[in-house]
Amino acid sequence: KMSSGAADLRQRRKQNCTESDKMAPEERNKENSKLGRSPKYLLIQRFAKLFFGCLAAVTSGMMYAVYLSTYHERKFWFSSRQELEREITFQGDSAIYYSFYKELLKAPSFERGVYELTHNNKTVSLKTINAVQQMTLYPELIASVLYQASGSEEVIEPVYFYIGIVFGLQGIYVTALFVTSWVMSGTWLAGMLTVAWFIINRTDTTRIDYSIPSRENWALPYFACQVAALTGYLKKNLNCSAEKFCYLLVNASTYTFIMMWEYSHYLLFVQAVSLFLLDSFALAQTEKVHEVYRIYLFSVIVGYLLQFENSALLVSPLLSLVVALMLSKSLQMNMKKSTFVSRLLKIMYIYMVLTVAVTLNFLLKMFIPHKENEHLLKFIEVKLGLNTTKNFTMNWLLCQESLQAPSQDFFLRLTQSSLLPFYILVLIICLFSVTQVIFRRICGEPLKERVKLEDGRIGERPEIVYHVIHTILLGCLAMCLEGMKYLWTPYVCMLAAFGVCSPELWMTLFKWIRLKAVHPILLALILSMAVPTIIGFSLWKEFFPRIMTELTELQEFYDPDTVELMTWIKRQAPVAAVFAGSPQLMGVIKLCTGWTVSSLPLYNDADLLKRNENIYQIYSKRSAEDIYKILTSYKANFLVIEDSICNEVGPVRGCRVKDLLDIANGHVVCEEGDNYAYSKYGRFCHEIKMNYSPYVNYFTRVYWNRSYFVYRINTVISFQS
Repeated sequence: KMSSGAADLRQRRKQNCTESDKMAPEERNKENSKLGRSPKYLLIQRFAKLFFGCLAAVTSGMMYAVYLSTYHERKFWFSSRQELEREITFQGDSAIYYSFYKELLKAPSFERGVYELTHNNKTVSLKTINAVQQMTLYPELIASVLYQASGSEEVIEPVYFYIGIVFGLQGIYVTALFVTSWVMSGTWLAGMLTVAWFIINRTDTTRIDYSIPSRENWALPYFACQVAALTGYLKKNLNCSAEKFCYLLVNASTYTFIMMWEYSHYLLFVQAVSLFLLDSFALAQTEKVHEVYRIYLFSVIVGYLLQFENSALLVSPLLSLVVALMLSKSLQMNMKKSTFVSRLLKIMYIYMVLTVAVTLNFLLKMFIPHKENEHLLKFIEVKLGLNTTKNFTMNWLLCQESLQAPSQDFFLRLTQSSLLPFYILVLIICLFSVTQVIFRRICGEPLKERVKLEDGRIGERPEIVYHVIHTILLGCLAMCLEGMKYLWTPYVCMLAAFGVCSPELWMTLFKWIRLKAVHPILLALILSMAVPTIIGFSLWKEFFPRIMTELTELQEFYDPDTVELMTWIKRQAPVAAVFAGSPQLMGVIKLCTGWTVSSLPLYNDADLLKRNENIYQIYSKRSAEDIYKILTSYKANFLVIEDSICNEVGPVRGCRVKDLLDIANGHVVCEEGDNYAYSKYGRFCHEIKMNYSPYVNYFTRVYWNRSYFVYRINTVISFQS
């Protein structure tokens, strides 16, 4: 039965393709005969439009990549730095990712390098990890293969090759947003405006300035390509060859996206919910939507196998939702009909999908062993106020700026660039139009096969409805967590640019207000050209000088204390030494020296999170003996104390590392609304600098500068007075 059903589906798709291929030329010929245009003239016109649009899209992406490269050079003086100074610019988790790229290039062969990463025991003490699976190192694998296979060793340094690939992907990201806006509006003027808004609001659209090797900088360009292909795939009356191309691109980009980022399935889950709502209201072709579900299913299964049987994908909400949707498909048989029974079936369908998805996800988590970011679920509980905790890790995460609600400055920046006002205008028009279409569908009115400009029904286009739902869902997430703005704001740029450049949107507005003084179609066409042109000139006048100033202004990033620390470690520390300190500093030590460390700045592993909390105790009010026991339990030989953490004066009291440790350790006493720290021991990072017993019995200072104090952890303890 399944094979016959699949055959029927393929047959229907072939029939739809052939019908659309036949209908399109006939309609075009009729229009051409009315306008007195020859088919040859129309062909040349379409080719010119396509050629110049593609040229503008590719040029925009290339110019953005060059802009990022130039800005990075001006910010860090990269070309004039030594290798050690360049590597120090990679901070936190970025340092870890780049360190594995270095290790792959140093390996005698690629196979040996991969084996050492999958059986890695030289990064974290007392722990053998599969770094490729745990840290999603597929970007580094690809970069190392390309570097060696292309023979770039004699042409370009590894660090330039690495960041060059990331900047190139950002160019593809911008190009994909350009194409998406172009496909939706029909004019590449919308793509130009999308790129302009994206660059002007760069601090809110991308994290490339702060963390070049981060996983989202590798993954989100592929997601943007997937969204562009999906936008084309959902369009009505698409010719067969274009539909196949979009389908293949959705396939390839979805799979690549899953392989590049450990949190990709959450973003695809949001997209799947958008498609589910689109299909539930019968606003898109069900066959196309279910083809996308099959792509999700295929990508998750292949990703599970190639990611060393990553159980997080099996227990992901994406897989549960897709399986529930495919199981519940039988209820959709009569939903397209305008009967009372079909409306009841629609309600039952939505209820059944949600119930089956939740139940299936619960059962999968019960029977499949997994470590699917349990700390993430606990964080959500605390964030929503469903629970309270004194746990250091949870409170530290809650204090991170990216996990706070967005600040007023974020909305002010979007308003100053005129992005937010136009986005709200476009969203309101599209949302009301979609609501009208849904109401008509409930009343039994069928959708038009081909929506014309004079109809003023932009809400009947499935690709538009999808983007409206998608941006609303991403916007809700961005309103809760500021870090989610990097997923939402790029599509705000795209949707706003599409709207102001779309004659259909203006025509929809004129239909509502019943404009009669001026011909509405003519006015819609004029506004779709005039409004984006005026916006473009105003943006050019206000923001172009600022961008040029950024590129011409020489900034200086130099950290001599960290350079001195890394130099001392490489010259004086034994090769087998293990260093302990803050996770962020340990990442830099691992990259710059290659020495083993006791913790890493990664937050997707329960054991590493516990290690981080234990090592952070060096900034708490604990005894020298307690700290010594913690450090020796991880076989640490050297301890690095950072003055910036020990003497931290944070803007928010209670979010400093030492405050969070005092709360977790019960060293805080509350009296009449004020909090007082209390412990019979002084703060360890202060007391150890005094060089008195018992601290000198356990630790011996071997190096210090203005920012760092390095202590050797004694193996033989002397209690001489």
